[in-house]
Amino acid sequence: MLVIFNPVAGRRRAAALWRVLDLLIENGVKLEVAETQYAGHATLLARKAAADGAFMVVAAGGDGTIAEVANGLIGSETALGIIPLGTANVLAKEYGLSTAPRAIANALAYKRCKLLWPGVAQLPGRSHVFVQMLGLGFDGAVVKGVQPLLKQAIGKGAYVWQSLWESVAYDFPAVRLAVDGVAYQAASVVVSKGRLYGGPYLLAPQAHPEAPGFQVVLFEKSGTLAALLSGAALPLGLLPHCPGVRVISGSHVEFAAPDAAILTQADGDALAFTPRGVVNAEAPISLIVG
Repeated sequence: MLVIFNPVAGRRRAAALWRVLDLLIENGVKLEVAETQYAGHATLLARKAAADGAFMVVAAGGDGTIAEVANGLIGSETALGIIPLGTANVLAKEYGLSTAPRAIANALAYKRCKLLWPGVAQLPGRSHVFVQMLGLGFDGAVVKGVQPLLKQAIGKGAYVWQSLWESVAYDFPAVRLAVDGVAYQAASVVVSKGRLYGGPYLLAPQAHPEAPGFQVVLFEKSGTLAALLSGAALPLGLLPHCPGVRVISGSHVEFAAPDAAILTQADGDALAFTPRGVVNAEAPISLIVG
């Protein structure tokens, strides 16, 4: 078992990781820990492990780390394990995975699997795999603006604070897109693989992360009031039913070239470019769920 961990995650998360690893070692599980050294390193480590015939590669981190590892496993028979160490752990919540060390260790030992079918954002010169969601516009501005030190100090509260700031500071340029050939325009867009967003909060009730296809959430109204109303509706589970919020099923999303870059995030990590489109990954991945 190869466990891939980002050492930048901090001492608390390293301690949480080792609580899980100690339990696995106590039960005779042979494992190796590889620390990432730069962005994209987790993908290379996972791809090599899969080529070497590993049964399982474990991503120890948040949804961004999980997506990097998933990128290295697509097209292989190697299963993906998760030790949830992120701020929101949305994918873990999507699949009902525990964050308790003993339960995580048991799940990795039992090796029961479900399918996970990632999405792929098409960027200039490369592609970017995501496992939960891709957000353009207001969503991307919030993720880009969050300060790492504040995130470490108050966790999800940093996103709440940044959302309040961006509701006033962000200028909401229009996002023009086509879903399966039908044109739309919105102030912000979230292309979701899963039902949940920002933790346990419902965004796309009809999503099926184990199958190809997406739920495309259009936030059609711009401005401070619309952003604040959406933020208030999210923890109440009412966001999909808010006025100006539209959810569309689709398999292929194309984005029109904007006059200026639309800020974009994938699985909680800011992207450097606006994607040209979103497609399904070539094949699903086996996700260890215990």
